[in-house]
Amino acid sequence: MIKKHFNPIQQKSGEIIEFLMSSPDMPKDDNLLFKIRLSIEEAVENIVNYAYNDGVGWMEVGTDLENTGLILSVTLKDAGIHFKPLAKPDPDLSLPVEQREIGGLGIYLCKKLMDDVIYHYEDGCNILTMKKKIAQE
Repeated sequence: MIKKHFNPIQQKSGEIIEFLMSSPDMPKDDNLLFKIRLSIEEAVENIVNYAYNDGVGWMEVGTDLENTGLILSVTLKDAGIHFKPLAKPDPDLSLPVEQREIGGLGIYLCKKLMDDVIYHYEDGCNILTMKKKIAQE
C-alpha cells in the first residue's frame, strides 16, 4: 500500500490529489484515469472543505492493488465531523436544477464512476474507500 499523511489539509487539495494520481498503482488507461481522478477530486475536496469545522485537520490517503492487481483501491481517512456520505439518497436528476436539493452530487458521481464506494466510521475516523477494476482477469 502507498499512503501519506497530510497535516494540515487546508488548501492542499491539489497536492493530495496529485499524490494519489502519481501512485504507481494507477492504471495507464486514460479513460480509467479520468474516472478515478474525478472521483478522487470530488472526495478530497469534500473532506478538505467540510470535514473540519475550523478548516484545519488531517487526512491520510492511500492506494492499493487488490485481487492480484485487478482492482485499484483508494482510501481517504480523516478525523473530521462524523459524516455518512452513502446514507444520503441519490439526487433526483429528473428534476430541474432549481428544484434539486443542494449537495450530494459529488458522492453520487463517485458511486457512478467507481465500481464500489464503501464508508465506515472507526476509532473516531471517517474512512472512505473507492474501488475500480483496472485489469481483466
